[in-house]
Amino acid sequence: MTTLWVVLVAIATVGVSTLVWGTAAVFRLVAERRCGDALLVPSMFYRADEVAVLIAAHNEQLVIADAVRAARALVPAANVFVVSDGSTDDTVGRAREAGATAWDLRPNRGKAGAIRAGLGHFGIPDRFPLLMLLDADSRPRPDYLRTALPLFTDADVVAVAGRATTATDAPNTAVGRLLTAYRERTYVCTQYLHKFGQAARAADAVAIVPGFASLYRTDILDRVDIDAPGLSIEDFNMTFEVHAKRLGRIAFHPECAIAETQDPAILRDYSAQMRRWSLGFWQTVRRHGLRPGLFWTSVGVFAVETVVSSVALAAVLPLLLIAGVAALGALVLPPDAAAVAASVALALPAGPVATSFVIVDALMTAFVCAVSRQRPRIWMLLFPLLRVWDAVLCLRALAAALGRPSDGRWRSPARRAALSAG
Repeated sequence: MTTLWVVLVAIATVGVSTLVWGTAAVFRLVAERRCGDALLVPSMFYRADEVAVLIAAHNEQLVIADAVRAARALVPAANVFVVSDGSTDDTVGRAREAGATAWDLRPNRGKAGAIRAGLGHFGIPDRFPLLMLLDADSRPRPDYLRTALPLFTDADVVAVAGRATTATDAPNTAVGRLLTAYRERTYVCTQYLHKFGQAARAADAVAIVPGFASLYRTDILDRVDIDAPGLSIEDFNMTFEVHAKRLGRIAFHPECAIAETQDPAILRDYSAQMRRWSLGFWQTVRRHGLRPGLFWTSVGVFAVETVVSSVALAAVLPLLLIAGVAALGALVLPPDAAAVAASVALALPAGPVATSFVIVDALMTAFVCAVSRQRPRIWMLLFPLLRVWDAVLCLRALAAALGRPSDGRWRSPARRAALSAG
């Protein structure tokens, strides 16, 4: 029984999808090394001045100028557009001061509605072959397009998923450092152990082209239902639309299209963001359903294991508490009651379960530290607690997705002053 508990916890911590797509990533890496590194070969189809950058923003005056400056470092200023979706602060003014063409959209429509409105208002599909969707709290690195555009050399590629990494200006609070470090671990694990394998040519099973900083060919956008009703976020749905309508392939490589993003520094904002992301996933799965094909099979397996692992992880702390109380009762209760308590403690072996959970989670942290070339920190041992909290948020989001549809309205987290000073 103890062995069974340990195995179940280990599977819930890592996940079957991680093992499958992680293996695919290894095979892809080996194949690419045999063929040589061709990531930086200039695109034979697109140039930087053919890329439009669209930023949908709501009350982002603290960070919008920084995002605009980062975009202008990649493309001409005339290519940078901002839709201020019903902002009540100086988002429009600061975007214009930074050099963008900004539009004050009223009444607000939510992010997806703002993107759709901005495409039409600025005439982007008619003027540019490529569109970068950029969040106001994101900053593409200087080599973003130099590494991303070559991926469009494959004529079947219609979108390039950007690689997210946490902004280097982490907050000077213990909670902020913990949350941003944990989020970076999540980015590395999902992008190296899931998305890299999913983006293999034979698979084409990328589940999300994140809206924080990604590229689309504009000639497919009229067939993508960007602002489908009832969804809290747009990027899962846009990705599922590409697969459902067979519009083309989604490319991703962890060394290409890298952008920094300002992650939440307080638990309230982190929780709200995680719940919103999870809600968007479940709503999109509900909207599209499952169909024949590798992508849809992958989504189905991931959805099932996410529910199972979330239930298991959410139950870890209560089970450990019950097991601990039972073990204590076996020592202090009368003989008959102590025998019952001892049997409960034996059925729920707290020590092995906790140890296996922490060890497997620590191995994930060690992997990320090796990939990111950073030293492990003692406070990273708190990551399992955040895993449990993520599971609780995921289950709450699933329950919400089965209920009333979302209206897509913005709920912006607290921002730090700016990503950079320049």
